[in-house]
Amino acid sequence: MPRHYPATLFVALALAGPALAQEAPKEPVKEPAKPAAVSDRVKDVAALSPTDAATLKPGTVLFRDSRENASTNPENGLIAFEAWKKARPQEAAALSPWPGYTEPDYAQTLNGVTKQRHETLKVYVAEGRFVVAKPPSAIDLSAYANLDFLARMDPVIRHKRLEPADATPTKDPAAAFAKRPDRPWCGAGGACIESRYDLEGKLPLGVKLANKLELGSSKKVAEFVSFQSELRVLPPAEAANLSALTRIETPVAGGLEQTIFWVNQILRFGKFLAVMQPAPNDPNRTVVTTYMALAIKADVLDRKQEYARVPVLKNLLPVQVLMGNSSFNTGSSISAGVPTYARNRIVAFADALAKN
Repeated sequence: MPRHYPATLFVALALAGPALAQEAPKEPVKEPAKPAAVSDRVKDVAALSPTDAATLKPGTVLFRDSRENASTNPENGLIAFEAWKKARPQEAAALSPWPGYTEPDYAQTLNGVTKQRHETLKVYVAEGRFVVAKPPSAIDLSAYANLDFLARMDPVIRHKRLEPADATPTKDPAAAFAKRPDRPWCGAGGACIESRYDLEGKLPLGVKLANKLELGSSKKVAEFVSFQSELRVLPPAEAANLSALTRIETPVAGGLEQTIFWVNQILRFGKFLAVMQPAPNDPNRTVVTTYMALAIKADVLDRKQEYARVPVLKNLLPVQVLMGNSSFNTGSSISAGVPTYARNRIVAFADALAKN
């Protein structure tokens, strides 16, 4: 997203809640709301199992993330990037922006003083699995690697084509840390896309208040999230090894991925990955395993002390809004929080494959 989920979005979300709810002394932690049409079809599971591929019926979507229902940890569902690489190396390798990706190091200039900065990340990961009642050969993944398909997945996010040479990491030296080391972004086929999401509900009003409170600061919160991404069908050689990730033994028939490589706030990167395989017990059915990973700048999650100085802001953590635990989460897209956004994106993809 030219700059998508990073700091500005969820700062904006965080600022909006307390600013608009001064009568409420504390934001309660709640389970993210699920639209009825989605929650009735989605089955939350503790883990995806290889046996799902043989037993899952078309129309049902299995969904898993790392959140624990009974947890009181506001960062429940997030894992430090370095811990992710150690604990789940295959997943981290497949869902990072490129093989061997590391947390960014770059120069930052403030008040004329340039310092080297290391940016730490925390990652939210969701998995989904569903079955399509047709063989992999009947699914043309190239039909999904385009702007029209993305528009159908989430109508409130607007997209336009981006020239590869205009990708921010390619043309802006300050963003060079986000360049792929092996090739240019959007240089391997598929589509190069610039996207914009305007905050929904009460959040834009919250952004305006936040910016008034920061009169002496150069950091202004945007009322939108923008991001740049690469959407492509994976070459067979890249897709072939993904059976180790899905743990389904049938050969991989194809893969589709959208990599968000630049965002204007809160997030550093994101990836949506879908892996197609024949069902082990029926080659005329396709098992689709999907993944969504979103890497959040850790400093976004550490802003409670900043807000403590402002009475109307002190009772709402940015992480609560980010993880969909605030009463100010709204809609079914990004403003609903990352878990709801990921869930709805996976279900929308399942519906698209089933209909076409």
